[in-house]
Amino acid sequence: MKKGIHPNYHKVKCVCTSCGNEFETGSTIKGDVLRVDTCSNCHPFYTGRQRFAAAQGRIEKFNKKYGLK
Repeated sequence: MKKGIHPNYHKVKCVCTSCGNEFETGSTIKGDVLRVDTCSNCHPFYTGRQRFAAAQGRIEKFNKKYGLK
């Protein structure tokens, strides 16, 4: 790698604003704290609380409209 063209990479503390979870990650952003909206601790996809009810209704509506079973 060429010297002097790459940004400094250092460890920062991430804080989730939704649930308050704190973890450490690497970043090129200056500062000691990085705030994120959602993390793997509170995101519905990772927690298994994702709802598919709305998608199910759309599928039934499509099938009813086009006569599919």
